Amino acid sequence: MNRLLNNIRLRNKMLLVYFLCVFTPMIVTNILFYDMMTDSVRDRRMKDIDRAVEQIKNDFRAQIDDAVGLSSFFYSDYPTNEILDQDYVDVADYIENYDNYLRRVMNSYSPITLSLQSIMIYVANPTLLHSGNIGLLSDEIRAEEWYKQGAATQRSQPVFMRIKSVNGDFIGFSLVRRLDYYADRMSKEKMLKIDFKTIDLKEIFANLNMQGEMYLVNPSGQIEYTTNSEVHWDARIQPLYTSFRSEHSIEFVKSFANVSYLNGWRIIGTIDEGEVVREVRKSRQFILWSGCIMIVIPTAIILIITRSINLRLVQILKHMKKVKTQSFESINEEESRDEIGQLTLEFNRMTLQIRTLIDDVYVADIQKKSLELDRRMAQLNALQSQINPHFLFNALETIRMRSLLKQENETAKIIHNMAKLFRSSLAWNKDKVTVKEELEFIHCFVQIQKYRFEDKLMYEIYVEPEAYTCELPKMLFLPFVENACIHGLEPLKQGGRVDIRIVCSDEHLEFTIRDNGIGMSEEQVNKLYRYLDMHDKLGDSIGIQNVIYRARMIYGDQFTFEVDSHLGQGTTITLRIPTNIRHSDHLSFSK
Repeated sequence: MNRLLNNIRLRNKMLLVYFLCVFTPMIVTNILFYDMMTDSVRDRRMKDIDRAVEQIKNDFRAQIDDAVGLSSFFYSDYPTNEILDQDYVDVADYIENYDNYLRRVMNSYSPITLSLQSIMIYVANPTLLHSGNIGLLSDEIRAEEWYKQGAATQRSQPVFMRIKSVNGDFIGFSLVRRLDYYADRMSKEKMLKIDFKTIDLKEIFANLNMQGEMYLVNPSGQIEYTTNSEVHWDARIQPLYTSFRSEHSIEFVKSFANVSYLNGWRIIGTIDEGEVVREVRKSRQFILWSGCIMIVIPTAIILIITRSINLRLVQILKHMKKVKTQSFESINEEESRDEIGQLTLEFNRMTLQIRTLIDDVYVADIQKKSLELDRRMAQLNALQSQINPHFLFNALETIRMRSLLKQENETAKIIHNMAKLFRSSLAWNKDKVTVKEELEFIHCFVQIQKYRFEDKLMYEIYVEPEAYTCELPKMLFLPFVENACIHGLEPLKQGGRVDIRIVCSDEHLEFTIRDNGIGMSEEQVNKLYRYLDMHDKLGDSIGIQNVIYRARMIYGDQFTFEVDSHLGQGTTITLRIPTNIRHSDHLSFSK
């Protein structure tokens, strides 16, 4: 274990300690705390929603129970049933009985009836005055759906139902009950109908603590009422609740157990899972922010301490590596009392001693060897200076003059071109030339090649006028012309053609040379491209390899070099270098 730790850098060791002892425990703790908080918030939210649905159920039942209590009074009140069951010869007798009792009864239940729309007792007694909450139980009433449902119940239980018009349109909700408690004594059929206010029903279901949707579902599974605006609960054909159930919703179902008049009815609250998760997200944000603070502050402290140690050690290591290259630099740092400060002090003392030792022992010997080397270099330069390039120029000029005397003008012209090329190739004190000067070199070389190949070589040179004064490295284009003539066209028996094109723009000078020679293989093309990746100095040759090296050294990535060549199809080479443009007269050569 110790061997493994010894091979780990100090900075990585401290980071390892931080991640294992600080970061990981904090992350694990926050995750566990987040899970606990999430479960707690979710359970609390579910309980709140369940209580809200239970409250809606209780409020709804309380309103129905008020109507049921009122119906029970009329169901069992003997004077009311007796007054409604008598046959009256004179209407005044009924009015007297109504005023003496029924009016007082109706007024006594006014506090309860505040939440009710209306109370009507329909009696099959045509001798009554059908007004003041008393109506005639006619054939039209018996034909209505609410009467049929109320008459079909057993044991005269109250029935809560939806009231529709003849066309099936929604009217409201009512409680219907047969008043047959004294059926063995009285002969007249009586039916009580208590209408509810729909607005009160909406207020009950519009509970602010319930942010989901509420549904009132009848025993057949049809939606009698809902807060969901997308459901047309008041349509003629009542929608089924099952058609609106969603997999992403949580249901809270409350049924009316042991309530005979609401048997099978349900109140269902649905809420989207996202609403429950929203509370969880609030707690998650709190945990994330607190976790970030607890992570960032210790991390910043540890990074500051680690940086104080690591940077100073790296600085000592950097200066120690310089010692290998005989660079004995002292570490410029304020004096500190810790172990790294003592190590820095001892390193500075050691380098000072080594530098003093080298100055005292080796400097004299190095100076002696340097003097001997200078003496030998002077002798070598003296020998080299004896070879005078002007001797070669004078010799070529003599041959040219003799050729002119013998009227060998073509030979003299070729020798003159060779002398110009030779003189230019040795004059390296001028690093850059204009395009016009470079074209003179190219023209001399092509004339020499014409002398060799005669009619086998055809060439054409086109240069834009703006390009003649652009500067470029000396003999940058000439090696490509030489390569096209010697290696591209010379192997051909019937000769060939070389086209040279030099154009310029505001940013680049472009040189293109195209020949219809033997072409190059893919391996040869790749070899030329590999010259772009070479970084070592390649000597004093003026071949293509040296040209590419010089251009890369001068222009860097602004120099581009493209080759398009196939065996038997010729070669096209394009060079681009950055340039400055000056105007000049148009020059061109062709043959």
